[in-house]
Amino acid sequence: MDSNQPSADGARVLIVDDEKDFCDVLFRVVKRGGFTALVAHDGEMALEMIKLGLPEVVLLDVRMPGIDGMEVLERAKKIDSGLPVIMITAYSGIHDAVEAMRKGAYDYLSKPLDNNALVDKIKSAISERRIFSRNTQTKETDLTAGSIKQLMGPSASVDRLVAEISLVSGSNFSVVIQGETGSGKELVANAIHRLSQRSSKLIVPVDCGAIPETLFESEVFGHEKGSFTGAISSRLGKFEMAQGGTLFLDEITNMPLSCQVKLLRAIQEKTFFKVGGRQCLHMDVRLIIATNKELNTEVVLERFSRDLFYRLSEFTIVIPPLRDRKEDIVYLAHRFLKETNEELNKDVKGFSESALESVRNYPWPGNVRELKTAIRRAVLQSQDWVTPNHLVLGSMPEAISTDVNEGRGEVAWSGLSLREIVQKTTADVESKVLAKVLRKTGGNKAKAARLLQIDYKTIHSKIKQYGIKLYPEEE
Repeated sequence: MDSNQPSADGARVLIVDDEKDFCDVLFRVVKRGGFTALVAHDGEMALEMIKLGLPEVVLLDVRMPGIDGMEVLERAKKIDSGLPVIMITAYSGIHDAVEAMRKGAYDYLSKPLDNNALVDKIKSAISERRIFSRNTQTKETDLTAGSIKQLMGPSASVDRLVAEISLVSGSNFSVVIQGETGSGKELVANAIHRLSQRSSKLIVPVDCGAIPETLFESEVFGHEKGSFTGAISSRLGKFEMAQGGTLFLDEITNMPLSCQVKLLRAIQEKTFFKVGGRQCLHMDVRLIIATNKELNTEVVLERFSRDLFYRLSEFTIVIPPLRDRKEDIVYLAHRFLKETNEELNKDVKGFSESALESVRNYPWPGNVRELKTAIRRAVLQSQDWVTPNHLVLGSMPEAISTDVNEGRGEVAWSGLSLREIVQKTTADVESKVLAKVLRKTGGNKAKAARLLQIDYKTIHSKIKQYGIKLYPEEE
């Protein structure tokens, strides 16, 4: 397998084939692709697993004893119409391919299989499956500006978010949402869409880091039948799926520069062509962009297109990290405790004072997502009250260490991603340099700001952010 392929997230893939050896081969391919592999050796077993809602995508052999693949496909689509089924056969025939697509197959592949192409096909199928699921869930939740406070908390920061969502949702402005991983960027994007005039149409998410550069045009713009090897049918792209609605470009800084150029051209011209297509298609979508980086910094570092930045950043919403929203931490902790009680049919009464203090003071690098995981785990273990013993905090890899004072710039890797290392290192450097300069100026913030060539407001906010004392004791 190509190590440069984007990783999966453990999505469940059901392999259905009566040949054990071939199942074993597919099992290894699926596992190496980052998925959870499930296996059924006959149609009856496969249908039972589908009824239980286990698979997110199915790899289904056409020719099997008993119930053949075509019948399994037909019955599977009646159980779950949105389930992507990729048909696999050793006998490539146009009749079977047409019949499979007519009955709702996601795609039709012939043996021998290209392993990398199969993994990419599974990822594409899962992406479309989750578009269907997310839009169903969003409609059921019926997100509004008011419900954002119930979901995110009562702090002044959330009040500001609600005001900004309400302000921009009625327009057709493109929106950039900036915030750390797990801070709620997708929730805000969905709220903007649900409050917009496009709410009757889909909001289509695109994971910009999960699309290989070579497949970008096909995934985003779609392709026509026969436009490249393996294109046995036409395929809708993300722009067509979102037509009249919203396209949500998640973590856009992961998109290669060459793909940014193609995206910019489509946005500027409001038209695009499918791969292999001759018809110029009109683009009617609203763009919402999410990133855990500052886009203007990425532009300066020449990692993001300046022209695309200007096109996309008509309105920017910044979600503050959870550690800066103490009111929300406590509120969300109680909310997650209540939800987990209901889920597990338990009656955990609440948090001890020491447990609540631990929750309030922990920095939550994973933000709301990490908080929810910690509270769910604590409620599972608790019988009465949640105590510090039930809370597993700081279970993520240890933060990197740097030695700025001696100028060595040494970084010890401990399992973090490169992005997390850069973010943490930057914060460490800023904190230590600010503390050193403030010691030099005797705590004079205005003088320190002039020495560092930043404005007074910035140094004030940085001092508060890092908890720097103006007159720290000399070591």
